[in-house]
Amino acid sequence: MESSYDVVVVGGGPAGLSGAVALARARRSVLVLDAGAPRNTAAEHVHGYLGLEGIAPSELLARGRAEVTRYGGDLVDGEVTDVVGPGPSSGPEATGPFTVRLADGRNVEARRLLIASGTRDGLPEIPGLAALWGRDVLHCPYCHGWEARDKKIGVLVTAPTSVDEALLLRQWSDDVTLYTHDTPLPDDAQRARLQARGVRIVEGEVTGVVTGADGRLTGVRLAGDAMHVEPCEALVVTPIIVARAEFLDVLGPEARTEAHDDEPLAWRLIGAGDGATDVPGIWVAGNVAQVEAQVVTSAAMGLRAAVAINADLVREDTDRAVAAQRSGGEQGHRARP
Repeated sequence: MESSYDVVVVGGGPAGLSGAVALARARRSVLVLDAGAPRNTAAEHVHGYLGLEGIAPSELLARGRAEVTRYGGDLVDGEVTDVVGPGPSSGPEATGPFTVRLADGRNVEARRLLIASGTRDGLPEIPGLAALWGRDVLHCPYCHGWEARDKKIGVLVTAPTSVDEALLLRQWSDDVTLYTHDTPLPDDAQRARLQARGVRIVEGEVTGVVTGADGRLTGVRLAGDAMHVEPCEALVVTPIIVARAEFLDVLGPEARTEAHDDEPLAWRLIGAGDGATDVPGIWVAGNVAQVEAQVVTSAAMGLRAAVAINADLVREDTDRAVAAQRSGGEQGHRARP
């Protein structure tokens, strides 16, 4: 790891690696800092990525890391603990440099930052649920719907969107059950829609999951009847999603959004169309900014941010060259007799 780079990318997932490849190909000095906690580590395959359908998440990341180094980028495994921006004397519109501090005590300076640190998913505290996450306990029909097709699919109500998700999953299976869990949903209007589509509604809190000898999900248990098992082969849960960016105190409250009624979200970072934040010199990409983004979407966001970052650096490089040229000309003029 060098002491300074044009761009430091925080996060070694699809968004961060995609952005790093583009920047390295633009002949920028790039460092990727990877904490090694990808969101989809529990998933067996990546879906919806044209040309890479079904690739293992670990294989996709390995290919991305190799591409970064092929074009001269650096990769360091490490956790970022703090980001320090320009001091007050630099003025409110100052663009970098930024100091990035790592948990192991090392520091690195960056002219620009691309934050692609992803998110973490918070699951309901139901015994056995977390162990099945990414395999039989799912959250995205477009990621896992095909694999769950024609199975007994359950939807655990954990958010207002759960009812709509149950209706959506009827596209993949005729056997869909909505478990109301500990919520008052669905209301009368929602019940009518669910019943019209043949979605069963089971009242009561889900207290546990049941697996077979092969470790796969076979059902769920409800409070009050420990002996009864509701058959279920795939359980869809909407998690609480939290951006992995607690280290980014340099971004003010206006750059974060809190929970909304229509999405179970603790907070995320706000970026413009190209990922630029309200802090000059910092861009965001991937799930840290768009929690619903799939792998291919996150990669595209990283590329788009990289193009914007390079353009911003070109403007700065050109401004400096013009200033140096003018300064040299003025000094030469003053030196003449």
